[in-house]
Amino acid sequence: MNTLTFIFLCFAGFLAAFVDSIAGGGGIISVPAYMIAGLPPHMVLGTNKFTASMASLTSSINFIKSGNCNFKFLKIVAPFTLIGSILGVKAVLLLDESFLQPLVLVLVLAIGVYTFFSKSIGEKDNFKGLNKRNMTISIIFAFSLGFYDGFFGPGTGSFLIFGLINILGFNFLKASANARVLNFVSNIAALVTFAFSGNINYLIGLPVCLFMILGAKLGTKLAINKGSKVIKPIFVTMSLAVAIKMLLQLF
Repeated sequence: MNTLTFIFLCFAGFLAAFVDSIAGGGGIISVPAYMIAGLPPHMVLGTNKFTASMASLTSSINFIKSGNCNFKFLKIVAPFTLIGSILGVKAVLLLDESFLQPLVLVLVLAIGVYTFFSKSIGEKDNFKGLNKRNMTISIIFAFSLGFYDGFFGPGTGSFLIFGLINILGFNFLKASANARVLNFVSNIAALVTFAFSGNINYLIGLPVCLFMILGAKLGTKLAINKGSKVIKPIFVTMSLAVAIKMLLQLF
Protein backbone atom coordinates (compact mmCIF):
# COMPACT_ATOMS: atom_id res chain seq x y z
CA MET A 1 0.00 0.00 0.00
CA ASN A 2 1.42 3.38 -0.99
CA THR A 3 1.68 6.37 1.34
CA LEU A 4 -1.15 8.33 -0.31
CA THR A 5 -3.60 5.45 0.10
CA PHE A 6 -2.58 5.02 3.73
CA ILE A 7 -3.12 8.74 4.44
CA PHE A 8 -6.52 8.51 2.73
CA LEU A 9 -7.49 5.56 4.95
CA CYS A 10 -6.44 7.35 8.11
CA PHE A 11 -8.41 10.47 7.17
CA ALA A 12 -11.48 8.41 6.22
CA GLY A 13 -11.21 6.51 9.50
CA PHE A 14 -10.99 9.74 11.49
CA LEU A 15 -14.05 11.19 9.75
CA ALA A 16 -16.02 7.94 10.09
CA ALA A 17 -15.35 7.71 13.83
CA PHE A 18 -16.08 11.40 14.36
CA VAL A 19 -19.52 11.09 12.75
CA ASP A 20 -20.25 7.65 14.19
CA SER A 21 -19.57 8.74 17.76
CA ILE A 22 -22.18 11.48 17.41
CA ALA A 23 -25.01 9.82 15.51
CA GLY A 24 -23.92 6.50 14.00
CA GLY A 25 -23.52 5.72 10.30
CA GLY A 26 -19.72 5.88 10.15
CA GLY A 27 -19.57 2.61 8.24
CA ILE A 28 -20.75 4.28 5.04
CA ILE A 29 -17.45 6.18 5.09
CA SER A 30 -14.98 3.58 6.40
CA VAL A 31 -16.16 0.49 4.48
CA PRO A 32 -15.89 2.10 1.00
CA ALA A 33 -12.49 3.52 2.04
CA TYR A 34 -11.13 0.04 2.79
CA MET A 35 -12.58 -1.19 -0.52
CA ILE A 36 -10.90 1.64 -2.43
CA ALA A 37 -7.63 0.72 -0.70
CA GLY A 38 -7.91 -2.72 -2.32
CA LEU A 39 -8.59 -5.00 0.65
CA PRO A 40 -10.49 -8.26 -0.12
CA PRO A 41 -14.21 -8.11 0.83
CA HIS A 42 -13.92 -10.37 3.90
CA MET A 43 -10.87 -8.41 5.06
CA VAL A 44 -12.73 -5.13 4.55
CA LEU A 45 -15.53 -6.20 6.89
CA GLY A 46 -13.20 -7.67 9.51
CA THR A 47 -10.75 -4.76 9.58
CA ASN A 48 -13.59 -2.24 9.64
CA LYS A 49 -15.26 -4.07 12.53
CA PHE A 50 -11.97 -4.03 14.47
CA THR A 51 -11.24 -0.32 13.99
CA ALA A 52 -14.87 0.74 14.44
CA SER A 53 -15.15 -1.29 17.66
CA MET A 54 -12.11 0.44 19.15
CA ALA A 55 -13.55 3.83 18.21
CA SER A 56 -16.92 2.79 19.65
CA LEU A 57 -15.24 1.74 22.90
CA THR A 58 -13.53 5.14 23.10
CA SER A 59 -16.74 7.10 22.61
CA SER A 60 -18.56 4.80 25.06
CA ILE A 61 -15.97 5.50 27.77
CA ASN A 62 -16.17 9.25 27.16
CA PHE A 63 -19.97 9.23 27.27
CA ILE A 64 -19.90 7.20 30.49
CA LYS A 65 -17.47 9.69 32.07
CA SER A 66 -19.78 12.55 31.07
CA GLY A 67 -22.62 11.08 33.12
CA ASN A 68 -25.00 10.70 30.17
CA CYS A 69 -25.31 6.91 30.38
CA ASN A 70 -28.00 5.21 32.45
CA PHE A 71 -26.15 2.33 34.15
CA LYS A 72 -29.27 0.73 35.59
CA PHE A 73 -30.75 0.55 32.10
CA LEU A 74 -27.54 -0.64 30.43
CA LYS A 75 -26.86 -3.38 33.01
CA ILE A 76 -30.23 -4.92 32.23
CA VAL A 77 -30.40 -4.61 28.44
CA ALA A 78 -26.73 -4.93 27.37
CA PRO A 79 -26.60 -8.74 27.97
CA PHE A 80 -29.64 -9.15 25.70
CA THR A 81 -27.92 -7.07 23.03
CA LEU A 82 -24.87 -9.35 23.24
CA ILE A 83 -26.97 -12.54 23.06
CA GLY A 84 -28.87 -11.14 20.09
CA SER A 85 -25.66 -10.24 18.24
CA ILE A 86 -24.18 -13.72 18.82
CA LEU A 87 -27.31 -15.32 17.35
CA GLY A 88 -27.24 -12.81 14.49
CA VAL A 89 -23.65 -13.68 13.57
CA LYS A 90 -24.57 -17.38 13.58
CA ALA A 91 -27.65 -16.70 11.44
CA VAL A 92 -25.47 -15.16 8.71
CA LEU A 93 -24.18 -18.65 7.96
CA LEU A 94 -27.70 -20.01 7.53
CA LEU A 95 -29.73 -17.22 5.92
CA ASP A 96 -29.41 -14.73 3.07
CA GLU A 97 -29.49 -11.25 4.56
CA SER A 98 -30.29 -9.53 1.24
CA PHE A 99 -34.04 -9.87 1.81
CA LEU A 100 -33.73 -7.30 4.62
CA GLN A 101 -32.39 -4.51 2.39
CA PRO A 102 -35.72 -3.11 1.09
CA LEU A 103 -37.29 -3.14 4.57
CA VAL A 104 -34.29 -1.52 6.26
CA LEU A 105 -34.08 1.07 3.47
CA VAL A 106 -37.69 2.15 4.06
CA LEU A 107 -37.26 2.23 7.86
CA VAL A 108 -34.02 4.24 7.87
CA LEU A 109 -35.44 6.67 5.31
CA ALA A 110 -38.64 7.07 7.35
CA ILE A 111 -36.65 7.72 10.55
CA GLY A 112 -34.52 10.37 8.84
CA VAL A 113 -37.49 12.16 7.25
CA TYR A 114 -39.63 11.97 10.42
CA THR A 115 -36.82 13.37 12.58
CA PHE A 116 -36.12 16.16 10.09
CA PHE A 117 -39.72 17.39 10.15
CA SER A 118 -40.26 16.85 13.88
CA LYS A 119 -39.06 19.97 15.68
CA SER A 120 -39.44 18.62 19.21
CA ILE A 121 -38.14 15.04 18.97
CA GLY A 122 -35.14 14.46 21.20
CA GLU A 123 -34.84 18.11 22.19
CA LYS A 124 -35.83 17.65 25.84
CA ASP A 125 -35.09 14.85 28.25
CA ASN A 126 -38.51 13.30 28.97
CA PHE A 127 -37.14 10.25 30.78
CA LYS A 128 -39.46 9.47 33.72
CA GLY A 129 -37.61 6.47 35.09
CA LEU A 130 -37.62 2.74 34.41
CA ASN A 131 -40.77 0.68 34.81
CA LYS A 132 -41.96 -2.79 33.87
CA ARG A 133 -43.47 -1.64 30.58
CA ASN A 134 -40.58 0.38 29.16
CA MET A 135 -38.01 -2.16 30.37
CA THR A 136 -39.85 -5.05 28.71
CA ILE A 137 -40.00 -3.11 25.45
CA SER A 138 -36.33 -2.09 25.86
CA ILE A 139 -35.18 -5.68 26.37
CA ILE A 140 -37.03 -6.87 23.27
CA PHE A 141 -35.70 -3.87 21.34
CA ALA A 142 -32.09 -4.39 22.52
CA PHE A 143 -32.15 -8.11 21.70
CA SER A 144 -33.65 -7.44 18.25
CA LEU A 145 -31.12 -4.71 17.41
CA GLY A 146 -28.28 -6.92 18.65
CA PHE A 147 -29.46 -9.71 16.35
CA TYR A 148 -29.88 -7.28 13.47
CA ASP A 149 -26.40 -5.81 13.96
CA GLY A 150 -24.80 -9.26 14.02
CA PHE A 151 -26.83 -10.43 11.02
CA PHE A 152 -26.92 -7.38 8.74
CA GLY A 153 -25.88 -4.10 10.36
CA PRO A 154 -26.59 -0.94 8.31
CA GLY A 155 -28.56 1.67 10.22
CA THR A 156 -28.10 0.09 13.66
CA GLY A 157 -26.99 3.39 15.20
CA SER A 158 -30.00 5.22 13.76
CA PHE A 159 -32.41 2.56 15.03
CA LEU A 160 -30.86 2.57 18.50
CA ILE A 161 -30.95 6.34 18.95
CA PHE A 162 -34.48 6.67 17.55
CA GLY A 163 -35.71 3.78 19.69
CA LEU A 164 -34.23 5.12 22.93
CA ILE A 165 -35.78 8.53 22.32
CA ASN A 166 -39.23 7.07 21.73
CA ILE A 167 -39.20 4.20 24.25
CA LEU A 168 -37.57 5.93 27.21
CA GLY A 169 -37.93 9.62 26.41
CA PHE A 170 -34.18 10.30 26.30
CA ASN A 171 -33.00 13.45 24.57
CA PHE A 172 -30.59 13.12 21.65
CA LEU A 173 -27.49 13.35 23.84
CA LYS A 174 -28.53 10.63 26.29
CA ALA A 175 -29.93 8.45 23.50
CA SER A 176 -26.67 8.75 21.56
CA ALA A 177 -24.59 8.01 24.68
CA ASN A 178 -26.51 4.86 25.63
CA ALA A 179 -26.71 3.77 21.98
CA ARG A 180 -22.90 3.96 21.71
CA VAL A 181 -22.49 1.53 24.60
CA LEU A 182 -25.09 -0.90 23.23
CA ASN A 183 -23.56 -0.64 19.75
CA PHE A 184 -20.14 -1.53 21.15
CA VAL A 185 -21.63 -4.53 22.95
CA SER A 186 -23.34 -5.72 19.77
CA ASN A 187 -20.02 -5.45 17.90
CA ILE A 188 -18.24 -7.89 20.23
CA ALA A 189 -19.64 -11.11 18.75
CA ALA A 190 -18.83 -10.11 15.17
CA LEU A 191 -15.38 -8.84 16.17
CA VAL A 192 -14.48 -12.14 17.87
CA THR A 193 -15.75 -14.09 14.84
CA PHE A 194 -13.65 -12.04 12.41
CA ALA A 195 -10.59 -12.28 14.67
CA PHE A 196 -10.70 -16.08 14.95
CA SER A 197 -11.27 -16.46 11.21
CA GLY A 198 -8.17 -14.35 10.47
CA ASN A 199 -10.08 -11.68 8.59
CA ILE A 200 -8.57 -8.63 10.29
CA ASN A 201 -5.60 -6.84 8.72
CA TYR A 202 -3.86 -5.54 11.84
CA LEU A 203 -1.00 -3.99 9.84
CA ILE A 204 -3.48 -1.53 8.35
CA GLY A 205 -6.07 -1.63 11.13
CA LEU A 206 -3.88 -0.61 14.06
CA PRO A 207 -2.59 2.68 12.58
CA VAL A 208 -6.07 3.57 11.28
CA CYS A 209 -7.38 2.70 14.74
CA LEU A 210 -5.36 5.53 16.29
CA PHE A 211 -6.98 8.08 13.98
CA MET A 212 -10.43 6.60 14.61
CA ILE A 213 -9.90 6.83 18.37
CA LEU A 214 -8.96 10.50 17.93
CA GLY A 215 -12.05 11.07 15.77
CA ALA A 216 -14.24 9.36 18.36
CA LYS A 217 -12.81 11.49 21.17
CA LEU A 218 -13.43 14.75 19.31
CA GLY A 219 -16.88 13.67 18.09
CA THR A 220 -17.99 12.65 21.57
CA LYS A 221 -16.67 15.91 23.04
CA LEU A 222 -18.64 17.91 20.47
CA ALA A 223 -21.81 15.91 21.15
CA ILE A 224 -21.49 16.39 24.92
CA ASN A 225 -20.83 20.13 24.63
CA LYS A 226 -23.44 20.97 21.98
CA GLY A 227 -26.11 18.29 22.58
CA SER A 228 -29.15 18.06 20.30
CA LYS A 229 -28.12 21.14 18.27
CA VAL A 230 -25.30 19.11 16.72
CA ILE A 231 -26.54 15.54 17.14
CA LYS A 232 -29.95 15.96 15.48
CA PRO A 233 -28.78 17.38 12.10
CA ILE A 234 -25.93 14.85 11.88
CA PHE A 235 -28.38 12.06 12.83
CA VAL A 236 -30.76 13.09 10.02
CA THR A 237 -27.89 13.45 7.52
CA MET A 238 -26.38 10.04 8.33
CA SER A 239 -29.77 8.28 8.34
CA LEU A 240 -30.50 9.64 4.86
CA ALA A 241 -26.95 8.83 3.71
CA VAL A 242 -27.35 5.20 4.84
CA ALA A 243 -30.69 5.03 2.99
CA ILE A 244 -29.16 6.44 -0.21
CA LYS A 245 -26.25 4.00 -0.04
CA MET A 246 -28.64 1.06 0.34
CA LEU A 247 -30.80 2.36 -2.50
CA LEU A 248 -27.77 2.49 -4.79
CA GLN A 249 -26.85 -1.07 -3.81
CA LEU A 250 -30.34 -2.29 -4.73
CA PHE A 251 -30.21 -0.75 -8.19
